[in-house]
Amino acid sequence: MKKEYDVVVAGYTCVDLIPGFKKQVEESSITDFFKPGKLIEIGGMDFVLGGVVPNTGLAMKKFSKKVFFSGLIGNDFIGKTAESQLARYGATEGMVISKEGDTAYSIVLAPPGVDRIFLESPGCNQVFDIKHINLEMVSKSTLFHFGYPPLLKQFFSNNGRQLVQLYSEVQQMGCITSLDFSLPDPESESGKVNWMEILKNTLPYVDIFVPSLEELLLTIVPEIYAEIQVLSENADIIDKVSIDLVRKVGKQIIGLGVKILLIKMGHRGAYLITGDISSINEKAGGILQKENWNNKEIWCNSYQVDNSKIVHASGAGDTAVAAFLSAILNGEIPENAIKYSAIAGRESLYCNNVYNDIGNWEELTEKINTEYNKLIYYEK
Repeated sequence: MKKEYDVVVAGYTCVDLIPGFKKQVEESSITDFFKPGKLIEIGGMDFVLGGVVPNTGLAMKKFSKKVFFSGLIGNDFIGKTAESQLARYGATEGMVISKEGDTAYSIVLAPPGVDRIFLESPGCNQVFDIKHINLEMVSKSTLFHFGYPPLLKQFFSNNGRQLVQLYSEVQQMGCITSLDFSLPDPESESGKVNWMEILKNTLPYVDIFVPSLEELLLTIVPEIYAEIQVLSENADIIDKVSIDLVRKVGKQIIGLGVKILLIKMGHRGAYLITGDISSINEKAGGILQKENWNNKEIWCNSYQVDNSKIVHASGAGDTAVAAFLSAILNGEIPENAIKYSAIAGRESLYCNNVYNDIGNWEELTEKINTEYNKLIYYEK
């Protein structure tokens, strides 16, 4: 039976303040670029919606999905600006105005050529909890996508009790459940909780898990992550992770009950591993072919990037997830789903505003049909 919504996107909402860096920066020179006492001339300041709710939600809306947005903003200047921008896209129906805190914002330092550095103020997301999510609308949706528990205090407090409760309840509604993550700040409150224990309790209720490689390693194998971090020095930690470790952790996550795991790996592409997707298929109305999706392991390289066209990398992972989830809802085979994810992540690098600037689904399809990208398969 056709649901009222394709997806409810819930969780962290913020506004990103993105300085416009003029100069291409090499990874090896990033410490010199941000040297104390140095003056760096920039262009304008982009003021854009951020967080999983606007980023993934608006991208899925652009990809022709019917989206219900569920987030929390404050009654301050930044919140009113966010609300007016969401209203332009018809995305305010499920947003809640909080009187308990200001709107979250982040200062995103994203010079072309290097990964982003976030200065994050969680704001009223500190009080965002289950009562702010319209579960009636969730029950009327095919898919429920939730993001960034490490920035949502109510969902990591008490050993993640509310996170487990949320996913347990949504699973019982017959919705496909999807979870995105964010990198916990080791010095913050969320960086001191036992994420391995929280994920062990939550993931049995999660059908689709879409973390970045760093997020996954830090939460699942923190000791190994720390070792790799030391060895990386000023290099990108992603380049120091072996495919054997990626596969090992991937299989561990599937063993916890996740049916589809997509690991976002930035410039190295993405890794997909699946288990038995029969339960997802039942919820989706049989649109996925089990013989294509069951027990797959695929590595997709990133698509070639034109560095001269890069605007910033903020929201690239969320856009990649939006395309991946849209492909699943469209009944695509896994090979295409991971390619849609990779091409959308690449295309978002060229966008000031993803909803306005990124191509629609037909244009993404044209790109994956014309740009070569070799897939690597692994025997499980």
